[in-house]
Amino acid sequence: MNEMIIATTEEVPGYKVVRVLGIARGATVRAKHIGKDILAGLRNIAGGEVKEYTEMLAEAREVALQRMIQHAKEMGANGIIGVRFMTSAVASGAAEIFAYGTAVVLEKE
Repeated sequence: MNEMIIATTEEVPGYKVVRVLGIARGATVRAKHIGKDILAGLRNIAGGEVKEYTEMLAEAREVALQRMIQHAKEMGANGIIGVRFMTSAVASGAAEIFAYGTAVVLEKE
């Protein structure tokens, strides 16, 4: 098995956990962009989705996810179970996106 299996569940159908390696994690901190802030402010007045921030957070989640995967690979894992995302404000206009899960070694049943 060459690919990393990622699941939000504690079990992966067809596989068994043969070793738990610990917590795999990845994070990124993103700040607002002044140009996007202006567009978002205008959109906020009119109502509706603030697409500039939706895109920024989607990109940030992907970066955090890839960093978590890299951390798990460095630990020797081929799977990550119980994956979760967390977002928190770390400063005015900046947010941390954190991905974490349990790095495991999986084998086919």
